[in-house]
Amino acid sequence: MTGHLTDAVEDYLKTIYKLSCSRGRVGTGLIAETLGVTPASVTDMVQRLSGEDPPLLDYAKHQGVALTEGGRKAALETIRRHRLLELFLHQVLGYSWDQVHVEADRLEHVISEEFEERVAEVLGNPRRGLHGEPIPSPGLEMPDREDRYLLEMRPNQRGIVQEVNDDDPGLLRFLESQGIVPGAGFVVLDYSAYDDNLRLRLDGSEAEIVLGASITGQILVEIAEPQAGA
Repeated sequence: MTGHLTDAVEDYLKTIYKLSCSRGRVGTGLIAETLGVTPASVTDMVQRLSGEDPPLLDYAKHQGVALTEGGRKAALETIRRHRLLELFLHQVLGYSWDQVHVEADRLEHVISEEFEERVAEVLGNPRRGLHGEPIPSPGLEMPDREDRYLLEMRPNQRGIVQEVNDDDPGLLRFLESQGIVPGAGFVVLDYSAYDDNLRLRLDGSEAEIVLGASITGQILVEIAEPQAGA
């Protein structure tokens, strides 16, 4: 589906999809900030994409933009390729989990559908990416999610790390060094209302970890049932 789209268009659609998941319609200023381009460039692009036949965006001045069904499918195809490539780079080529994002950003625009299918097959048709993100299905559907941000948890709650933000290599290196990776279980020990810090302990460890809101706001978790006798 994305073969006729330019790299820039694919990046716009992917970005708008990610931003719209928590916001609905997305303002052009936020798109410009996220992509590191000028607001005028964003306005030009969204006007062009909303004028395609069929349109990829629904754009109204001062009301932001939303993906049409065609735009959503194109965004999900790019996201699927990106997340499959990250896993491939890590599992097959030995890249660390903080190195794969930039490489996958480059490759996602150039691989063929056949290559994508072979990568998925080699990886065992995974449902989640290297950093825990859900991978769109071959039919370009995204599974339903009930994850919450670690930021929202409070003392005595147990959780399992599901996904971490992959945009910051430094953050990924820190989280890995602390054992905070997808699948890791933990319990929240304390919360500070003054600075929103959380103190937690990973399952199987006696060490306590203190994380600020700048980090806990980038980690998605599944709330787990308390352990028997806890």
